[in-house]
Parts: sequence; structure tokens; C-alpha cells
Amino acid sequence: MRTNPPTAIFAYTSMAMHTNRIQPITQLADQLGLSSEQLITYGKYKAKVQLPGFDEDKIRKSRLILVTSITPTRAGNGKTTCSIGMADGLRRLGKHAILALREPSLGPCFGMKGGATGGGASQLMPADEINLHFTGDFHAISAANNMLAALLDNYNYFNQGRPGELKEIYWRRVMDVNDRSLRYIITGLHGGKNGLPAETGFDITPASELMAALCLSENQDDLRKRIDDILLGTTAGGDPFTTRDLDVSGAITALLKDALLPNLVQTLEGTPAFVHGGPFANIAHGCNSLIATKTAMELGDYVLTEAGFGSDLGAEKFMNIKCRVSGLKPALTALVVTAQSLKLHGEVPYANIREPHPAAIFKGMRNLERHLDILHGFGQQVLVVINRFATDTDEEIDVIRQWCDERYIACGVNNAFARGGEGALDIAEKIVRMTEELPAETTFTYHDADTVEEKIRKVATKVYKADGVQLEKKARQKLKYIESHGWQHFPVCIAKTQYSFTDVPEAVHTYQDFTITVEDLIVNTGARFIVAVCGEMVRMPGLPQHPAAERIDLVQGKITGLS
Repeated sequence: MRTNPPTAIFAYTSMAMHTNRIQPITQLADQLGLSSEQLITYGKYKAKVQLPGFDEDKIRKSRLILVTSITPTRAGNGKTTCSIGMADGLRRLGKHAILALREPSLGPCFGMKGGATGGGASQLMPADEINLHFTGDFHAISAANNMLAALLDNYNYFNQGRPGELKEIYWRRVMDVNDRSLRYIITGLHGGKNGLPAETGFDITPASELMAALCLSENQDDLRKRIDDILLGTTAGGDPFTTRDLDVSGAITALLKDALLPNLVQTLEGTPAFVHGGPFANIAHGCNSLIATKTAMELGDYVLTEAGFGSDLGAEKFMNIKCRVSGLKPALTALVVTAQSLKLHGEVPYANIREPHPAAIFKGMRNLERHLDILHGFGQQVLVVINRFATDTDEEIDVIRQWCDERYIACGVNNAFARGGEGALDIAEKIVRMTEELPAETTFTYHDADTVEEKIRKVATKVYKADGVQLEKKARQKLKYIESHGWQHFPVCIAKTQYSFTDVPEAVHTYQDFTITVEDLIVNTGARFIVAVCGEMVRMPGLPQHPAAERIDLVQGKITGLS
């Protein structure tokens, strides 16, 4: 039987105090009932965890809470901060709550976003280590991905003119850095002993199919099968060429042996957190690993997990991909909103969002309404979580509350940034009340038997509320290839801008009268989904004019500027 966690109260005066109060990871693991044999420690405050197998009965009894948000803006919505605060709040109520979150990518950390471990009094620890190299999972995935690319190029080099030579190579290299200059490159320059000249490119590591395969695997055997199945290219005879044909699946799996294990850390208040996997929701499926989620659900009564960006991207893929393959059913979805983001959706200029604008918030509620409609379409009960900022006025918060009350939508204010778990107690109490019953079945947007084009159309029309879908020539050619090899039963993973419901980032205020254009279809036979690349979406981000790297420094042995 699980024991209730001790309630911890912290004085939020300095980060040094926070760091001094977090407990050794072995002590946290002991509280979870984990033995030393199940831990691989990485220093004093991080560890990887390996369970002998999952207890599905315990998992079914655990309450899974999905945290998503309205359409993101430059102001940010703070899903991670809210997730941590809600988990800490549940622990303060004596509930056995655990977090299951994604790992930060170096791309956003040094690019536009900065760190991704929460903020203020609602953070994961050790924040700087989690935001940077953590336990090396991203590096292992990058190495495995690029090893596979090198082995594939080597195979083709020695098989030129033979029946098995490759006519097309689909596999690209990755690195966990935003670098637009590497989106399209030429390898093998000068030919001869330097290899075969070929056009290729880099994606960012979170977009690697190996990242998705690892995050959707149930265990090591499942990961090995998924790696076996990865489509790498096409032979001169027109046959698919996979990792199995290259005969290197064992080597790639070996590189990912430790990366497959979920990472255990904690919040400032000592709440356990499994932080593992990091696909982006605009270019990948946007969810943490299935192994981490199930581990948390086996060990905790309440598990809070995130899906990236808004409900149209992360939550859609959480439902249609992760829940479809795993059978998981969220008991509740927490929809994070901020007054600042609602002002931007209400067409207030960014420079003025810290000024009171109740009327603009009311206008921006159309965005919240759309996301509620999306989540209700999945059969979810929804709790609107207002992530309060210091500049928000009571009048602005009341606009959101009243709007929700009039529509019988559960709503609460999260003050976790300022007050930690204490600032999320109201939200935590609502979570307990709303999850007393077992979750309902998830309503998927499409059926497995639908065609790929029909699946894309249903997501576009039901979720984005587009008028329809247009497949460009390249996508239609790929569609024929997919159908000819029997891959049409895979779910679809839409890669599109996160800033609007359309495939155009600038169309922030467009809610109707638009079409989604599919430029390309990428077959991920290892991850077992079809990526539909929409609009001008790229899978290697670029850096902004003033990247976050300009603020990061090492001062007297301490890393600064990551938040």
C-alpha cells in the first residue's frame, strides 16, 4: 500500500536555500519503494530507474492528469510551472502525486525559450543540470541517429552498382542545437574515398524518429523491434530498406540502453518527477516517454504529465498517438491560460500586455473556447488553470472566472510561481474532486482503418476547424508509396506551426475560412506514424536575433541565465 508523503513547507527566500533543502535521490527513491538495485545514480540528485515490469492493475488505478494550454504566444503560458505547482499542491493535501515530464532540449534553452524546468517557487531540481546535459539521453539519441546515418552511407558506398544499392536515402542527421544553416547540406564532397556526394541535412534531435521510437516503446524488446522497422531508404529495385536490412539494430539499441530508462529528479518541495524524452509537439508527437508515464502511474496515485504547445498540437497527439498505442486514459485535462496570452489573442500589442485590458481578455476568450471544444471532442473533462502573473489584476482574473462560470467550466487560479504548492491548493482540491470516478474512454479523431488523407482531413477539420486539406504533389507521391506498402493504418503526426490554428504562423487571429496545405509526408515506420509536414514547417529551428545564449554564463562555478 502506498503511504502518504510528508507535507513539506519551504520558505522561498533564495535559490541556495532551495538547493540545500532537496533530498538525496537515494532517499527520494526509498520513499517511492525503489531498491538500490533499481537505481543508476548520476551524482547526488539524479538517477535512472528500472522496474522489472509494469503492474497494469496499479497503473489502471492511478489518476493521469494531462496538462496542456491555449495557443502559445511570446508571453508564454507556463505549463511546466503549473504542472509542478499542481503536483506540489496535491502532495500538500497528502496525496501521492508524481510528475511525468519531458526533458528540455538545448535548442530552446540557448535559443528563444530559455530553460524548461518551471520557475520561481515551482521548479524541478537540479534545474541547471536538467536544462543542460542531464543524464545524457539527448546525446545518446543524437549519437545513435548519426551512427545509423554513417552506417547507411557506408553501406551505400560499398554497394554501388550492385542490386542492393540505394536509389534514395531518407535518413537525416540530427543535433540538439538550433542551426538553420544545416537544414540542407551536401555530404561526400570530392567523392572517391571521401564518400558519395549526396544532398541531405540535419533535423533537431527532438525530431529524430529514434526519439519518437524511444518515447513510444514499452520496453527494450519493443525498442529493438521499432529500430528494426525504421525505413532508411529505397533500393534501386524500389524495395524499402530498413535498419533490419542494414543488420545494425543491435548496435543502435546498445547505444540507447541507458537512455531508455526514465530519469528521477524532484521539485523544490520534494515531489518526485520522472523527466524523460523530449519530442517537440510542432514537429513530432510532443509527449514524454511511455515508460516514464507508466512508471510514475505505478508508483503514484496522481500523475501529472504535459503535452507540448496547445491542445491542437500536443494534446491532439497525446490522444491520437500516445493513448492509442498505450491504452492510457487521462482522468482530467488541465488547460493552462494566462491573462497576458489572452490579451495577445484579444489583439493587444505585445508591448502593452502588462497593462490592464479586461475587454481584450474577453475578446481573447475565443482562443480558450476553441481549445475547450478540442478537448471536449476527445471526451475529456477540463479544468481551466489560470497561471497568475504579478501584473495581473483581480478584475482581469474575474473576467476569466466569470466566463468559465457562465459555461459551467471548472476553473481555478494557480499562484505556484510565487507560493509553490501552497499557491496551487485550490487547483489541487479541484483535481481530487474531478477525478474521483474512473476516466471515460478517449474519443479519437479518426479510426485506424481511415486512409492517411482522411486522417489528416479529420484532424484539420475537427481539431483546427479548417475548411479542408490540400496535398501538394510531393505529398501525393508519398501517399501512393505509403499505400503501396501497407502503412496507411499508422496514425498521423501533423507538423505545423504552433502559433495559429492554420499552417501560417502569422495568422494568429484566424479561426475559420482556411485550408491546411500538406507539403510532404514522412514515413516513420519505427515510431509507427506518418508525419504530415504542413505549410513551411521545418524540423530544424533557427536562432532568433538575440538568442538566450547571450544571457547564459558561468559565474563563480554557478550557471546563470537559464530561466
